[in-house]
This record gives sequence, C-alpha cells and structure tokens, in this order.
Amino acid sequence: MKIGIIGIGLIGGSLAKDLKKAYTGVHITGLDASEAHLETAMKLGIIDAKGDRNSLKDAEIIFLAIPVDAAVIALPGILDVVQDEALIIDAGSTKGLICSTVKLHPKRRNFLACHPIAGTEFSGPTAAIEGLFQGKTNIICEVEMTAFKLQEKALDIFRKLGMRIRYMNPEAHDKHIAYVSHLSHISSFMLGKTVIEKEKNERDIFDMAGSGFESTVRLAKSSPAMWTPIFDQNKENVIETLEEYIQNLEAFKQKLKDDDLEGLFKDMQDTNKIKDILKGIPLNKL
Repeated sequence: MKIGIIGIGLIGGSLAKDLKKAYTGVHITGLDASEAHLETAMKLGIIDAKGDRNSLKDAEIIFLAIPVDAAVIALPGILDVVQDEALIIDAGSTKGLICSTVKLHPKRRNFLACHPIAGTEFSGPTAAIEGLFQGKTNIICEVEMTAFKLQEKALDIFRKLGMRIRYMNPEAHDKHIAYVSHLSHISSFMLGKTVIEKEKNERDIFDMAGSGFESTVRLAKSSPAMWTPIFDQNKENVIETLEEYIQNLEAFKQKLKDDDLEGLFKDMQDTNKIKDILKGIPLNKL
C-alpha cells in the first residue's frame, strides 16, 4: 500500500509508525516544509522516502497533517493530482473552513474530513510515538460527501489504529472543540504568560511551582505555528468561549472581594462533577 503523509510531525509521524505496524507492505512517502524534519524522519525509519506533490499521483491514501491554514491551501491542489480511487484524510482541529473550501471540488468524494483527538504538547518527527491513537476518538465530518468504498477503507484504518469514531457536522465540531480543546490551550498559554511576566521580578517563583502548575501549563509548550491559525479559523466560537470563561473568572474574583466563601465553595463543589463527566457518565445522569 502506497501512502503519502504530508506533515511529518507528532500526528503524521505517529500515523506512519502505527500504519507500518498495522499493515504489511506499506511504503510511506513523506512531505514536509522542513527538510530537516524529512531527514530526521528518514533516519528514524518513520518514512521510506521523501516526496513532492508529483509523488502523490500514485498514492492510494494521503494523510494531511499540517497546520490548518496550510491544509486549506494545499487540499484543493492535492485533489487535483490524485488518482480517482485515492483517499485523502486530514487531521485538522477545525473543520468548517476546510470542508467549505472543497465543497464544490470535482473530487470532493475522495476527501474525508477528520479530527483525531490525540496528541501531546510536543512537535516534530522526534515527538512521534507508537499507539498514539489507541482508544482515542476520531471525529468524522460530512461523511456522506465521501465515496462509500473510501469510507470503508478509512474505517478499516481507524479500527486497526484502535480509534473510536464519532460523526458530527463541521459547525457542531468547531463549536464543541472550542470549549474542550481550544479554550484549554488559551488558558494554558495565558497562565504561562502571567507567571513568566511575574517571574521577571520574583526569581523564586518557579522553585515553588508544583505538579498542579506543571500540568496546567503543559499545553503552553504546544506549537504557536499550529495553534495561531486554529484560533483564527475558529475565531467566532473561540471568542464566545472566552467571553463565558472571563465571566466566570470575574464572578470568582468578585466572590473573593465580597468574602463570599460559601459561593466559592459551591462553585468548586459543582465543578467537581467534571470527574464523573470525564469518566464517561452522561450529563443527564449527574
């Protein structure tokens, strides 16, 4: 099976590792804007060859694992050159713009819009790990727009990678992901910024940082090159979530000013329910 992976970073590199483990006779051609990434991926055995756009003509499956702004630009051109039976799968964290961009493309049926909810705060081919997608949710949007036999091919891949599947429309995906992913990254970035600015005058602050701080700012290690276009493409939903988040922060601050300890306690106690939610208990069962 000839596979092309565009973007040999954490997601693309991890895909390559798992595909080689799941299938025999896989040949993976890597494409990346960074020649250094390609060289590293070759040395690590993540990919079998370096390629360019012309090499995609013979690929049976193409994974698009690059920043969402680059993906929107690249996808129409990729669809132009692929063979009629090729399957293109993206892995972007926003779905509305990329789906609308190729809505009327003659080969729209060759594209499956996906978002695997998997990753770490690290980037580049050295961050690639086996089993990254095991047990993770993969959101598929506009599945009805993809040729049925290509859907089946994709589902076989996702099953072998151990992924769970959910179907959503692009608008619902972008709205919900703004809350559970995009807002989390903004919070982490801004907490890190706040502490770094304070640390300029108080050198001991990081000596006092414990595991709670470390886990909260973990996402602040993520790539700004990846996250800036995500925030831009999902701006409307991100702004809405930020407004709600800021309202809650302001309310918390006001309760502190008012010595409303009972109110603070109740807010935190109510939020403790998130432990059950994250265990998979539906909201209507709480």
